[in-house]
Amino acid sequence: MTTPRKITLIGTGLMGLPMSRNLMKAGHDLTVWNRNPEKAAPLVAEGAATAATAGEAIAGAEVVIAMLSDGVATQALLDDPGVDAALTKGMVWIDMSSAKPDHARAQSAALAARGIAHLDAPVSGGTKGAEAGSLAIMVGGDAQICESVRSVFDAMGRAVHVGPSGAGQLCKLANQTIVAVTISAVAEATLLAEKGGADPAALRAALRGGFADSVILQQHGERMSEGNFTPGGLSVLQLKDLDNTLAEAAAVGLTLPSTQSVRDRFARFVHDLDGAEKDHSGLYLELKERNGLQ
Repeated sequence: MTTPRKITLIGTGLMGLPMSRNLMKAGHDLTVWNRNPEKAAPLVAEGAATAATAGEAIAGAEVVIAMLSDGVATQALLDDPGVDAALTKGMVWIDMSSAKPDHARAQSAALAARGIAHLDAPVSGGTKGAEAGSLAIMVGGDAQICESVRSVFDAMGRAVHVGPSGAGQLCKLANQTIVAVTISAVAEATLLAEKGGADPAALRAALRGGFADSVILQQHGERMSEGNFTPGGLSVLQLKDLDNTLAEAAAVGLTLPSTQSVRDRFARFVHDLDGAEKDHSGLYLELKERNGLQ
């Protein structure tokens, strides 16, 4: 049986909202806060506590989860005077945002100096995984601290400790590289099948269980066929993650040609084709436009 923990989750957007629901379902004592109170309102109606400010929401928490857009947003939260005043020795700060490894390491060092443990624990699985409580969670930081909050992670998905501070974010960048390149391949295969006269849905069924099968093929291939680009993972955030991947690669002297090519296509989709707020499977639209198709 789960021992309830006093948790504050900051950032109740597309991912944070279903993650919060699963924390409550597991029996944890949850306080939520969002810069836009309307995004937290459904959770409050379902039994979560809230507060007027982020600092007030964090005060007294055992575990603080940040689920924000990137490391810059998390740092801005940490720099808030009210948040700074609410931080106390013994807290565990879990950053589940997608950020640069350097941001995670710097934030971990700063919090450690105050007796606060830090884990970088980005996730993969999109909104469906968040709703199902089946997120893949990549945890960087102290292994013992990771185990101490295992019941918190278990409510949201499957957590694996992947190394020291920053390793979680590095693994998320690797994940996002695989996701983006695979979306590109699925888009090309889907368009080829469609224009060549095959049924893309039948293609997905035929490939199920084979070497080419994947969650991306089945879920995002269906999105492409149906023209459903309601966001589960925003294209603008996919572009941000690819930029971070290439920056990290450059820092260790690596060239990643496939990542660079897909990154440039996402940049075109986001900046030139009004794709920023569409799902990242919307790269299919960029491919169609590139081929002169509506």
